[in-house]
Amino acid sequence: MGERKYILAIDHGTSGVRTTLVALDGEVVDCATEATPVRYLPGGGAEQDPDEWWRAFVATARRVTGGGSAAVDDVIGVGCSSTYSSTVVVDAAGRHLLPALTWLDARGAPHVRRRMGGWPSVKGYGAAKALRFLRVAGGAPTLSGKDSIAHMMFVQQERPEVYRAADRFLESKDWFNLRLTGRVAASFDSAMLFWATDTRDIERVRWDPGLIAALGVDREKLPPLRRATDVLGPLLDGVADEIGLPRGLPVAVGAADLASACVGSGAVEDYAGHVYLGTSSWVLCHVPERRIDPFHAVASLPSAIPGKYFCADEQDSAGACLEFLLRNVLFRKNALVDREPPADALRRMDEVAAGVAPGAGGLLFAPWLNGEKTPVDDEALRGSLCNVSLTTTSDEIVRAVYEGVAHNVRWVLGYVEKLVGRRLDPLHIVGGGAQSAVWCRIFADALDRTMRQVREPRHANARGAAWIAAVALGRMRFEDIPGLVRLAEEFRPDPATRATYDRAFGEFARLYGSQKGMYRRLNAR
Repeated sequence: MGERKYILAIDHGTSGVRTTLVALDGEVVDCATEATPVRYLPGGGAEQDPDEWWRAFVATARRVTGGGSAAVDDVIGVGCSSTYSSTVVVDAAGRHLLPALTWLDARGAPHVRRRMGGWPSVKGYGAAKALRFLRVAGGAPTLSGKDSIAHMMFVQQERPEVYRAADRFLESKDWFNLRLTGRVAASFDSAMLFWATDTRDIERVRWDPGLIAALGVDREKLPPLRRATDVLGPLLDGVADEIGLPRGLPVAVGAADLASACVGSGAVEDYAGHVYLGTSSWVLCHVPERRIDPFHAVASLPSAIPGKYFCADEQDSAGACLEFLLRNVLFRKNALVDREPPADALRRMDEVAAGVAPGAGGLLFAPWLNGEKTPVDDEALRGSLCNVSLTTTSDEIVRAVYEGVAHNVRWVLGYVEKLVGRRLDPLHIVGGGAQSAVWCRIFADALDRTMRQVREPRHANARGAAWIAAVALGRMRFEDIPGLVRLAEEFRPDPATRATYDRAFGEFARLYGSQKGMYRRLNAR
């Protein structure tokens, strides 16, 4: 056995499963990815097949364990992270009873609204109910229907036979852990979007009987709670043999993606902020005490780091907007287009965006392609491209999409900074979208913040999962992490672009107020 040790880290995202071998110093020595499709259904459904998740994991794990980058005997543990609110319903034998309802699935919205409504009403919530949830849980179910509790309500109300047969409702990370170890648990953070935990004492997060009763669901169908840094159990022998790892390796409980990326970004100290730029986006920082802005859907969730919370404010569509533009517009096969996007299409889009001056020729793109969560909670919202003229070019449209995502993040950044009482500057930037130096530059200028591009930013979530597992095994401390994070480049805001971006953002911030009524009418169900 060598002196260098590794964690097998599972990063389960919306678009697929990425399995990595991560050294304890954070270096990713091998990585493999398999795509897993989302099936969109009428009425706001968005499902995935958990069996496809597992097949993707096994295939990628075999590739990295058999790739020769590290001796498998030097792998000392397993850590998993995954998206929030991708919900799997399992029976007592651990078999899933339905396709997974992903975090994009909004079919539970009517049931959440009925359960959370009341008089007097504040933004769709019964005031007394909202205050109770805010006081105990530190937040309340979004009315978008995309939270785990909304998925649970949807199954309860519209698939009652499945609800009766269900043993547990699990977040996708916790379902992976069940398959890995045969044991059921949720971390303090991954349980959060059931909105039924008492988080007032961060050391004793627990299911709250009063909130569960208010939500109308059954306590026994929710998983036991553990810390992210607990060891859940040993890797099952059959799984170890299938993926080529030694038997008995410890598997950490781990954390969901927001909490895990916080760790992987290196922003583990209080008020150290980071931006995640992947399929979705967020601005997060750790805080020493619970802080809540219910009017802009910014909550405080338990962190993977014991004794800490983090401010949470995920936005639905970021990198997804580029994929939409690429596959649904520029390269959608029809009578005009008969070829697939080139393999380096995203690099070419960077070149196109870089060739357009800041401001995108006056275009404004609103990236609400699947509704929005923060700073407004409105699943009826949709994307828009404003101020198009006869001289508008496709190049300007590409640039406008990049800038629109940045404007959207700036929109929520202001509320996060107001809540924590300080300017978050600099900001680490991670996620697949952060591989683009063009986008990092746009973020620096549009947000007027120094953006520190973490090296290999797409691996931040896997790196976080690995480091959480390493802490669980007693091989490192969270305090060690800032010294291990390596930066690729630092982008300082260009003062010459300030007036352009401030003017554009001023108009962007008014789009919601001027367009929300139209979207609600057009998308009424």
